[in-house]
Amino acid sequence: MDGTMEPFLLLTLLLIAVGAGVIGALFGLGGGIIFIPVLTILYGLDATSAAAASLVGIVATSTGSASGYVRKGVSNIRLGMMMEITTCAGAIIGAAVAIYLDNTVLLVIFSCVMLYSGFKMAVSPEKLTVEHEEGDPMTFEYEDPTADPPRQRYTVKNVKSGMALCTVAGAVSSMTGVGGGAIKVPLMNIHMHVPVKVASATSSYMIGITAFSGAVIYFIHGDILLDVAAAVAVGAYVGALIGTRIASKVNAKSLKRYMSVVFFAIAAIMFCEAGGIL
Repeated sequence: MDGTMEPFLLLTLLLIAVGAGVIGALFGLGGGIIFIPVLTILYGLDATSAAAASLVGIVATSTGSASGYVRKGVSNIRLGMMMEITTCAGAIIGAAVAIYLDNTVLLVIFSCVMLYSGFKMAVSPEKLTVEHEEGDPMTFEYEDPTADPPRQRYTVKNVKSGMALCTVAGAVSSMTGVGGGAIKVPLMNIHMHVPVKVASATSSYMIGITAFSGAVIYFIHGDILLDVAAAVAVGAYVGALIGTRIASKVNAKSLKRYMSVVFFAIAAIMFCEAGGIL
């Protein structure tokens, strides 16, 4: 797509980006799973321009959601920084490996992972571990207005294996072009016993760091369409602010149930893309 997008199309894109921002902030996905198909299928952008604009939207979503989550103490900054190290390492490995693998195979594998994650999120209860909390550096607290009591304490478990699996999340996300939040949130919640709200908030924080690096590269190469990126960024930021407010009013059980639906939808989209339908 060349030239400047028409005002009406920019307005509709902004509104879609608001919805993507809400979903991205609620579930820690960043919104890339929505931005990419919308920009390529509905707006006719090439893959590079769509990826560049999507990264800008993810940064905006992360900025809007992380500001609220960090202020409320929901994001686990320490855990996020630890996992971001292995995620970035995995992303580098994935980018190197991707050129040797068939994209259809990667999409099918990712779809299967999403189906499994969606099922586990739907049936697995919250696993909050608080034993040996005194003096344990991996014991944290966060505020959840929907819980009783509102001040919740949890201990992160399986840290080393969780960080190792984050390498896989980074690799798969870079190979498929889909944000790693779709893998990291279930990983933190199911395997590391991190509350789903904390996992989503922490993922939102992490995604912004990774996406910013990619967006800078695209900007230097001149691949970012400024009008498209602006509409995506503004809409995503507003949506993220709305999403954080919604998250504070939704209980963990409902959030996990809604998240499983989103994961099933992601799996369906990836299967369709693998089959050439999209």
